[in-house]
Amino acid sequence: MKTQPQAGKGARLSAVQGIPDVPVRKRKSVLYNLGKFKVLYLMFLPGILFLLVNNYMPMFGVLIAFKNVNYADGIWGSPWSGWDNFKYLFSTSDAWEITRNTLAYNTVFIALNLFVGVGLAILLNEVKNKAMSKLYQSLMLLPYFLSMIVVSYLVLAFLGKDSGFMNSTILQLFGGQPIDWYSEPKYWPYILPLVNIWKNIGYYAVIYLAAVVGIDEEYYEAAVLDGASKWHQIRFITVPFLVPLIVIMTLLQIGRIFYADFSLFYQVPLESGALFPVTNVLDTYVYRTFLIGGDIGMSSAAGLYQAVVGFVLVLVSNTIVRRMDKDNALF
Repeated sequence: MKTQPQAGKGARLSAVQGIPDVPVRKRKSVLYNLGKFKVLYLMFLPGILFLLVNNYMPMFGVLIAFKNVNYADGIWGSPWSGWDNFKYLFSTSDAWEITRNTLAYNTVFIALNLFVGVGLAILLNEVKNKAMSKLYQSLMLLPYFLSMIVVSYLVLAFLGKDSGFMNSTILQLFGGQPIDWYSEPKYWPYILPLVNIWKNIGYYAVIYLAAVVGIDEEYYEAAVLDGASKWHQIRFITVPFLVPLIVIMTLLQIGRIFYADFSLFYQVPLESGALFPVTNVLDTYVYRTFLIGGDIGMSSAAGLYQAVVGFVLVLVSNTIVRRMDKDNALF
């Protein structure tokens, strides 16, 4: 009896079942693909060049964080300082305060942008009059396009000590005493989140509204036939459909959790020194301490620290989301 040559499992199955062998396609070389799709790659080239020049070439600037920059010698000629710029950043007495303020405020901002944004999007979706719906969206978006300097003067008009609306009208109406808002730190952990949500909530609401509008109406019609109330429709249809977008928006905001809104914390409190314990964040601290002093090495160290921590937080958050539900992960 002759010994049959060894063959793969697929070949044996093909022989037994009479399935004709399918010729195996050879993998095309990179040069072959470049030649075949050269037009598409040429169209892709401007975007690649823009990304390299605009996003990756400036990354060589992180070297400044490890140098004791001397303007006479330039960046390359300046001596290396190792981790000294980072040690100085964390050895100051303000390190804990600015880290606490930056993280706490951004955590509150992320939570408010999520819950208030989703809530407003759902409410706007219930407005059946298209003209009124567009009017509400426009009114909510208007503060988003205002400069923070304009916003700071609006806040001053509201909280000014002598002629502010709160002191001259609201507090007098209820028999309260005028408050020097710009000298009382205890009020600002509430004022700053209110200003931030007023200015930015229109932007987030419109994004979530775009996703809500895209949900197929047949889901709601089937739910109504099954006797679902409006609350049940929101809970079991609208919110589950919004989860992927909520996860992406939250992950993007977590990536910038160490970046504070400089204009919000610098312009709105009007640089009041009495408020520094609750308004001093990493960005304003870097501006006041490093840029005014002219030491770009230390300011670069702070910027690199923000970027690395934000990148790590995005990776960790995305890993957690992937383990819970990989379909909702960012990557």
